[in-house]
Amino acid sequence: RCAGRVEVQHDGHWGTVCDDDWGLPDAAVVCRQLGCGTALAAPPGAWFGEGLGPIWLNGLRCRGTEERLALCRHRGWRPHVCAHEEDASAVCSGGLRWVPPTHGSQGPSPTLTPASLPGGPTMRLVGAAGRCAGRLEIFHAGHWGTVCDDLWGLPDAAVVCRQLGCG
Repeated sequence: RCAGRVEVQHDGHWGTVCDDDWGLPDAAVVCRQLGCGTALAAPPGAWFGEGLGPIWLNGLRCRGTEERLALCRHRGWRPHVCAHEEDASAVCSGGLRWVPPTHGSQGPSPTLTPASLPGGPTMRLVGAAGRCAGRLEIFHAGHWGTVCDDLWGLPDAAVVCRQLGCG
């Protein structure tokens, strides 16, 4: 499965995409452009960690049918006033494969980092400040769901914290 933070290269520099107005149609374009199948989710709030560098795109308004992210409506290619805690993410259905550029292709290609390989994170903590606290949710069969707390304990929480890179 392909999943990760969405990053784009512009003017020779890699940067992220703000999650303002980010949704499944936008993730669908990223997944299609990368050859990663269909979009299963468009997690907000730097779900796969905060990126570095400029935030190149904001306010993306893809219809979901565009062949490339560069063809979607957006607020312009420039550094935006958006914090990296708002970096957009995508979860796609397929395995990552290299898609060679077509002759005369325009616009930067997105990449999903750092969790683009199969077995990437499929859990999140929601409902609290920051990404390392909150209610545990698991991504399964294209949907987010909660985890029952029967027999839940500190060892279980420790595994979640380690897997999310939260210590």
